[in-house]
Amino acid sequence: MRSERPGLPCALAIGGLDPGGGAGVLADLRAFAAAGAFGCAAVALTTVQSTAGLRRVRYVPARDVVAQAEEVLRSQRVRALKLGALGSRENVSAVARLLARHPDVPAVVDTPIRPTRGQARLLAADALAAVRRDLLPRATLVTVNLLEARAFTGEAVETIGEAHDAARTLSAAGARAVLIKGGHMAGPAAIDVLAVDGEVMELRAARLALAPTHGTGCTFASLIAGRLAVRASPRSRVDRDDLVAAVRWAKRVHHAALARAVDVGRGMRVIVFA
Repeated sequence: MRSERPGLPCALAIGGLDPGGGAGVLADLRAFAAAGAFGCAAVALTTVQSTAGLRRVRYVPARDVVAQAEEVLRSQRVRALKLGALGSRENVSAVARLLARHPDVPAVVDTPIRPTRGQARLLAADALAAVRRDLLPRATLVTVNLLEARAFTGEAVETIGEAHDAARTLSAAGARAVLIKGGHMAGPAAIDVLAVDGEVMELRAARLALAPTHGTGCTFASLIAGRLAVRASPRSRVDRDDLVAAVRWAKRVHHAALARAVDVGRGMRVIVFA
């Protein structure tokens, strides 16, 4: 007999595979589960990596990345997308076209450029312009740290006022909402700056004294995407209040998880959810 239980919403990550599990799509899947969504993943690049750092990167061909994602989108109940490390310019452009074919699925864009430890690039130098030109206008939300904000705007971002300016600049590039993550700023509070639908607000949490921790950006963005997958109405534009609520919820959950990051071997700690 067919089950009467409601179907579970899916969240789909498109990003990098970290064999150590601390970052990339494996971290995305843990965050999706914490938000209550079923996690799916399309791999855009593979790495030789652990909690000790990133050694090598290999970009997956764009046609294979899109084929992975389209198969899941065709057959499963995908209610949100999270874009992580995409690698090549061709991958960025192909994923932007994918978003254009699925405008009803909210997309959280978190495209790391370089790892915390290691020199290999997670986003090719010639892909930066493609992210700004092709991907940001398709984003429901863009999340960037201070170094990424500088790379995309060309301006230093070191203060809260400069974070406000960067959020407005990236919003003007077409993203509906922009979150500038302030974890690397100084001060007693970790302040993120969120610009959404023309309004700029600050989200605060007490700054934690942390050992180096892996995958923090991946996890934060994926918590937001997972929450949108569970809470947003399917096939309709994400309501502003739902978007802000998802970001606030993710910040609370992320902050609590950071405080209990665990040691799984040599190098950086990782985020887990109890």
